[in-house]
Amino acid sequence: MTGTKTGDASDRKIAMLIDGDNAQPRIIERMIREAERYGSVTTRRIYGDWTTPAMNGWKESLHKHAIQPVQQFRYTVGKNSTDSALIIDAMDILHTGTVSGFCLISSDSDYTRLATRIREGGTFVIGIGQKKTPEAFVKACDVFVYTENLDPGARDSTASSSSGRGRGSGKGKGKARGKRESEAEVLDEPDPIPLLREAFSMTLKEDLWVDLSELGSALSKIDPGFDPRTYGHRTLSHLFKAYPKLFEMRYEEEVGHSKVWVRLLA
Repeated sequence: MTGTKTGDASDRKIAMLIDGDNAQPRIIERMIREAERYGSVTTRRIYGDWTTPAMNGWKESLHKHAIQPVQQFRYTVGKNSTDSALIIDAMDILHTGTVSGFCLISSDSDYTRLATRIREGGTFVIGIGQKKTPEAFVKACDVFVYTENLDPGARDSTASSSSGRGRGSGKGKGKARGKRESEAEVLDEPDPIPLLREAFSMTLKEDLWVDLSELGSALSKIDPGFDPRTYGHRTLSHLFKAYPKLFEMRYEEEVGHSKVWVRLLA
C-alpha cells in the first residue's frame, strides 16, 4: 500500500505508542513491521494497568520487541485512563522534535483529536486498529492499517466459525443456512471500483496515463484505511490487474526499478 508523505520514509523516525487495553499482543511483530514500512520505529511504548490480569498477554512481547511498559492505574472503575497517559506522552514527544512520525495502535475514537493535532504540525501519523475503529479516527491519520489485514488467519477463522454454526444445526437446513452465510460474507466484501475510479479522476493526466504511485497517494487521501489486502490482493498493482476490462497497465524499466502506469478503459 502506498500512503501519503512517504517520500522521506528512509529518514523518518517513528514513535510507536500502544494502547494496551485496545490492541492485540499476538500480532505485535506484524504491527511493528508494518510501521517500519514508513520509517524507523525508534520509540516503543505500551500503556496500561500492569497490575491487572488483562495485561498479562503483553508481558512476553515486551523484552522481545524492546517495548517500554508505562504504568497507568485505573483511578475510577469502568474508566480507561490509558488514553490520557498516552496522549500526554505523545504531545511531550511531539514537542521534543525527536521524531517525525507517530504510530498510534488502538481502535479507540478517543485518539482522533490527537492524530489530528499531530498532523496539523506536518508530522506523519499511521494508525493501526481493528475494522470496528470509528471512521473519524481512521480519517484523522495519514495511513490507517486494519489488523485484520495483518492477521488474515483470524479473519478466516471467524468466517469458518460463522459457516460452522450454520452447518451444525440440522441436516439440510444447517447446510442451507451455512451456504447463505457464506454467500452473505462474499456479498459483504467491499467493492474497490468506486474508489479506484475516484483516485483515477483525481490524478488524470492529459495523455490519460497515471503513475501507479500517484494513484496510491490519491487513494490514501480519499480513504486513509485503503489497503489492497482488504480486497484480497497483496499490492496495488495486483488490485488494478484484477480488472483488465476496466484498467490497462504498462510498465517502464527505470534504473533500479520498474515504473507502472495505469489507464482507465471504461
